[in-house]
Amino acid sequence: MATATTTNQTKAAEFDWRRWPETDVLVDELTRQALDRHAFARGLAERMAPETGTIFQNWLDHFVVVAPSSFADRLTALGYFRTADSHGVGVPVFAHAGGLFPRIAVAPGNGEEVVREVGIKVESVAAFSGAHHLGLRPRGYPMGPLRTLRVPGEGVDLVAVERRAYLGFETFPSESAREGRMKPHAAREALAARDLWLARQRRFDDDAEGYAVTEALVDEVIETAGSRDLACHLIFEVEREYWQARNRAARVQKARQDRLGLGWANHDHHTFRSSRRFFPNLMRIFTKLGFKLRERFHAGADAGWGAQVLEHPVTGIVIFADLDLSPQEAAHDFARQTLPDLPKLGTVGLWTALHGESMLEAGMHHLEAQFEFDALRDGLKAEAGIETMKPFSDFPFLRQAFTAGERWPVSPKRADRALAAGWITSEQRDKFVKEGAIGSHLENLQRREGYKGFNQQAVSAILNATDPRLH
Repeated sequence: MATATTTNQTKAAEFDWRRWPETDVLVDELTRQALDRHAFARGLAERMAPETGTIFQNWLDHFVVVAPSSFADRLTALGYFRTADSHGVGVPVFAHAGGLFPRIAVAPGNGEEVVREVGIKVESVAAFSGAHHLGLRPRGYPMGPLRTLRVPGEGVDLVAVERRAYLGFETFPSESAREGRMKPHAAREALAARDLWLARQRRFDDDAEGYAVTEALVDEVIETAGSRDLACHLIFEVEREYWQARNRAARVQKARQDRLGLGWANHDHHTFRSSRRFFPNLMRIFTKLGFKLRERFHAGADAGWGAQVLEHPVTGIVIFADLDLSPQEAAHDFARQTLPDLPKLGTVGLWTALHGESMLEAGMHHLEAQFEFDALRDGLKAEAGIETMKPFSDFPFLRQAFTAGERWPVSPKRADRALAAGWITSEQRDKFVKEGAIGSHLENLQRREGYKGFNQQAVSAILNATDPRLH
């Protein structure tokens, strides 16, 4: 597994993601224990693979475990650390430092560890109740930081969890109240902020104007929402909807997950593409929303592309941001430095030339969510005839593949501009205008052992395979 290129060796080590097989075993043990004592949760888990291409572990939010004090030492040895949050008086919460694992709250007890509660992530707890005819009323304010739905079992409760830019466990959190998110009109203001982004102009004759307008709108959305973290959550809800409207595989899969009331709560990362010229503008928008820069990628002399990974510490949203990049620029801080145009466009640059910037007209290139790889591939094929491309990562701990690329129309104006710049031939111009060009995918991702990283060389191979000039 290649590591990301970076100018700082300490930072490189920080993002040299490792595997946590023993931690994975613990999470599986806790999951089995919870399912053994909760008939509804067990039935839900049995339906997930055939109906959604996922497994129960893809949706885990947290566990509450009654255990002796030695259990905290075990968690620490497995990579967990104690957070500032609690699940109640005397019930500390532990999160994992370097892997993708659910948080674990530890209630004092004697003897063996016993799961008292298992929480799963959903986009809407009301939709979850309705999908399963539970007739339960959510706890928490609509559009609030946390809404929950509790389904009692045989000694363990299943809790559906709807989070909105909040990591804690208080349904009416005092911190959010101090920020104004619990005031009477907070839900209305959150909806107003979301609508600002939903109604925005995405198509501009001049991308510089488009970015200026969009960046100013981000400030307005943050101010209206009253929180940049909440604004981030709302903006990415809309971005997924925009991408989904342009991708049939996404619509089919979202409907499958909605049938179980789950939504896109299993999202892993969102991929945006940008021209070199506007990449710093894109990064500025993301950092305004609270994203932190993670590892940078460049996959060698022949790759022709680079990427900046970003992660939001509160919403958990991860971004993979692509751009064309020469080998000499690999060590540059391309997230902040404007790069000159290259004489020849790579795959990413041509995609933006034909379709537009991801932050503007084009929308995301793809969403990657966590699935059970074979189950998703087979389910999409059987239900809707959707094909999946050859895997570009096929390890026990990381499997990745795109659904077959879906063509988007290419406007004659964009094609003519690319031809005039010498980026495409006249034959390619005519073909793109007549037949369109590959626009987007859904990515099938299966992670094991908590692995957070990406397979750099494999990503490079799939980028090359999706170059519009090859189709």
